[in-house]
Amino acid sequence: MKNKVDLKRMGSAWLFVLPALIPLIVFWIYPILRSIFISFTNWDYMSPTYDFVGFGNFTALFKDARFYDALWNTVVFTVGTLIPTIVLGLMLALLMQKAFRGKGIVQFILFSPWITPTVAVSIVWTWIYEPGTGIANTVLNLFGLPALQWIKSSDTAMLAVIIVTVWKSLGYAMIFYLSALEKVSAELYEASGLDGAKSWQRFRDVTIPCISPTTFFLVIITMVNSLQAYDQIQILTQGGPSGSTRTLLYMYYQLGFQEFNMGQATAVAIVLIIITVLLSVVQFTASKKWVHY
Repeated sequence: MKNKVDLKRMGSAWLFVLPALIPLIVFWIYPILRSIFISFTNWDYMSPTYDFVGFGNFTALFKDARFYDALWNTVVFTVGTLIPTIVLGLMLALLMQKAFRGKGIVQFILFSPWITPTVAVSIVWTWIYEPGTGIANTVLNLFGLPALQWIKSSDTAMLAVIIVTVWKSLGYAMIFYLSALEKVSAELYEASGLDGAKSWQRFRDVTIPCISPTTFFLVIITMVNSLQAYDQIQILTQGGPSGSTRTLLYMYYQLGFQEFNMGQATAVAIVLIIITVLLSVVQFTASKKWVHY
């Protein structure tokens, strides 16, 4: 009798889980498994037939200098967007804590880039970065600084893409930090003040530890978003000049849809999946410490 009740409960549980499980299998698990299979073939994306090549795609990939350049560009892009987004997002949140007229409008303006499509944002920034008539060089000239080639030069193209990405993400980080700052207990600040702590010491000893879970969350989200960045690179630089902004994801696009080497392209995708999974494991492991804290 007990077994029948357990089976009935299990069946009821599956009925509730199934509607969410089916899309997960169809649109996430199956494509990943299919991609893993394709990475062991020489499929050219167009032919109905293909051969199984084993680890040949991965071997060729790890011998390709472009892969290591793309991996380095991905690291530079991730770090270059992560640190400014976290630091400037926190600074904006601290400013937005103060009461002033038009505060809501300012917050909306700062957050609006995040909800604006990346393609539209990137098109506007291509005009801003125009060496001859763009606003970016006009501003530099006002301060007596030399004009830059921005997305036209391999020396500045990555910086240009990073600036666009950080500008778009600042409002998102600011909103999360605002929520975290509001939850910091005023009693902690009062106790710190009674101990003689100055403003900077209160920020260091009270604010930063209390908002550290939010900081950690934003670090992981920003890193994952950087790994998945594509739209701004496609619109602004197309991975150039001379591959200076080619990240792993953009290399996947070029191998698969420009060179029609889908087997090697999916090998790049598998590397990206592994990196993302490792980041998720780090997040899961570290989150236990935050909860403990």
